[in-house]
Amino acid sequence: MATTFRISCYAESQPQAEAAAEVCFKRIAELNHSFTDYDPTSELMRLCAPGTSYPVQVSPPLFEVLQRAVTLAQQTAGAFDPTCGHLSQLWRRTKRQGKLPPQTRLQSAITATDWHRIQLDPTTRSVTLQTGTLLDLGGIAKGYAADECLRLLKQQGLSQAVVQAGGDTAVGDAPPGKPGWEIKLRTFNRAGDADELTTVVLANRAVSTSGDLYQFIEIEGTRYSHILSLKTGLGLTTRIACSVIAPDCTTSDALATAMCVMGKAKGSALAQTLPDIEVRFAEPEPEE
Repeated sequence: MATTFRISCYAESQPQAEAAAEVCFKRIAELNHSFTDYDPTSELMRLCAPGTSYPVQVSPPLFEVLQRAVTLAQQTAGAFDPTCGHLSQLWRRTKRQGKLPPQTRLQSAITATDWHRIQLDPTTRSVTLQTGTLLDLGGIAKGYAADECLRLLKQQGLSQAVVQAGGDTAVGDAPPGKPGWEIKLRTFNRAGDADELTTVVLANRAVSTSGDLYQFIEIEGTRYSHILSLKTGLGLTTRIACSVIAPDCTTSDALATAMCVMGKAKGSALAQTLPDIEVRFAEPEPEE
């Protein structure tokens, strides 16, 4: 999933903790093979392959994450959209080549990005995609995997735990004698390691941060984020970051990206309509 997973937990012994972590890391590998769009043999890519006969029955995890993705796409009016695969592939090529894509190819990829192109049937756990649809779960898969790890740890009696996957953190029960886990969030007031941190104390919650401090490219004098605008098909050009606190990491992961796409005004307004969601925006000042 192009990130490092870290697990912290309280256990009766080191062997118990190591055994539980091993179960989690094995599960992460299984989910990665199902969700990744970098491997043409993954379950996700087989679902999107040309000539596929729909509907296709998929695994419970893939169906669940697609259900969550469609719901979040609807809630964010498409600011988060799992059908952005063509745009993602085009932007990866843009970053490798260092030049913007032809307008015709860009427009074609934008046209193919619409979460309404996904049809889900819960009774048969099957998926139907409109012809030419390419899925990308990069904005939700890490959060889902973190939630799954936390579930597995609790299943093994280790409920006082934290799972971190890059900018996504799933938090279980509070440590002994404490109200929660202290999670450090960037304030984006200063660049790099000089930035100040703020602390939130969480228990049985999740937090995700998305932004463009590190993952960006400059093309023809314009700074483009790794976060895509689904309207332009290109990386965001306005520097922004957002942390989302939510009941679970699947939700916080997807919303953190969507909030950056929507911007502070629209994102904050949306957050007020969603239950148990807290957002913290930062708009870093331009670098000198």
